[in-house]
Amino acid sequence: MKNHSHLSSKNIPVRERLIFALDVPTAVEAKALVESLGDSVCFYKVGLELFMDGNYFELVDWLIKQDKKVFVDLKFFDVAETVRRAVSRLKDIGASFATVHPVNDDMLRAVAEEKGSLKILVVTVLTSLSQDDARDLGFACNVEDLVLSRARRAIELGCDGVISSGLEVPRLREGLGDQFLVVSPGIRPVDNRLTDDQKRVVDVRQAFLSGADYIVVGRPIRDATNPREAAEAIQKTIADVFQPTT
Repeated sequence: MKNHSHLSSKNIPVRERLIFALDVPTAVEAKALVESLGDSVCFYKVGLELFMDGNYFELVDWLIKQDKKVFVDLKFFDVAETVRRAVSRLKDIGASFATVHPVNDDMLRAVAEEKGSLKILVVTVLTSLSQDDARDLGFACNVEDLVLSRARRAIELGCDGVISSGLEVPRLREGLGDQFLVVSPGIRPVDNRLTDDQKRVVDVRQAFLSGADYIVVGRPIRDATNPREAAEAIQKTIADVFQPTT
């Protein structure tokens, strides 16, 4: 493993560092899962699957009224003015984070100017993509170089942070410092790596020691025999990692 000296020192409540990916088909199922998880999860990522249910923003509002933090993960990807207008509509609903793809500098600049208190996270390279996938998409550089390049542009243009696999986080911290947010998806329990579409994965402890501020966990909680126990087990690991600094 790489340098372990990157543990986040940001003033983030430890239990908020776990973001659960609320990937279920309907708002009804989502609410039932949230209620079953109780206080084991404080922060929820709400993505495209629930957006297609038709009750997306009602669900976001419900989560906020339950004193949960919300990460709107719609990965905006369009011309600068269109994304700017979308962020303008989104910024006042009470969500904490939203994601965009780095289309170009004009789009990132427009979003940064429009976002208000909403924190904008730029997707660097999806954790479902391997080096071979990146090459097939026309990127001649290695994945780490692409992540670093996109993160540098995002931060310079006023975005708040990035979405990055834990594998690339040490280089981000070494190259760009620790003032911006890093959220790492593709988290898998070290003794139970799942066979799925995630290719660049790390475990909970490795992600935080590498410099992530937050992790996103979905299937290892959602598909567990007891999701609440699975979430609490991850919370315990996170608390153990941060114990020396709390």
